[in-house]
Amino acid sequence: MTADGDDGRAPSTDRKSPVGKPVIRGDPTLTGQRAEEAVEFDPDDPESLQLAADTVRAFSENTAGADDNVYMLRGAAACAALVRGEGSYKAAAERAGGEATVSFIRKWSRVHDLPNAIRRHVAMGHIAPTAAKHIARVAGEARLMLAWALLDHDMTVRQVRSVASDVNDGQSVEQALRAEGITLGEISLTLDTDVYRELRRRAAIDGQDPGELASELLADRVDRR
Repeated sequence: MTADGDDGRAPSTDRKSPVGKPVIRGDPTLTGQRAEEAVEFDPDDPESLQLAADTVRAFSENTAGADDNVYMLRGAAACAALVRGEGSYKAAAERAGGEATVSFIRKWSRVHDLPNAIRRHVAMGHIAPTAAKHIARVAGEARLMLAWALLDHDMTVRQVRSVASDVNDGQSVEQALRAEGITLGEISLTLDTDVYRELRRRAAIDGQDPGELASELLADRVDRR
């Protein structure tokens, strides 16, 4: 089973939907907005591309919406669409103008390319957009592991930035998290009383740690799916 609920063969570590499509922003159960309010940016449509350029420029110059995660995701989508439509970060920055630098557009385009599972948490306010920018700096499964560790351990943006830098310097995500005092895979769960009792009973009989037994049972369920 993948983190995005795809076909189970490998974790999805990149965006699957077309660039600029408001998959998360258009889901009212996540954003609280009506689906029709979500703006879609089409890099192949001149008018839509101009809207993306205008949105990127306004996004780069306005910090008033910094606490609005949906606003930030819309800006990220505009960055990604503008890059696709113009063909490069440099051309996208020139088209947007204003405070929109190559570095700014690159960072937010990467956020837009994060997998669905992570962007959902950004939209719901569980992951700050500033933290998402650092998660997007790492590649592959490390971005998923870092995102889940953030959620499980209430990591600060500074910690996320530090781990991302260490991973890009060659450390494993486990090593980088350990340096911050965080154990990858450690999670606190609240179980149904009957399930808790049976887990403890079976673990005692088998001479196992409850966490190890729970991991085995979950792994078996994932394999069957």
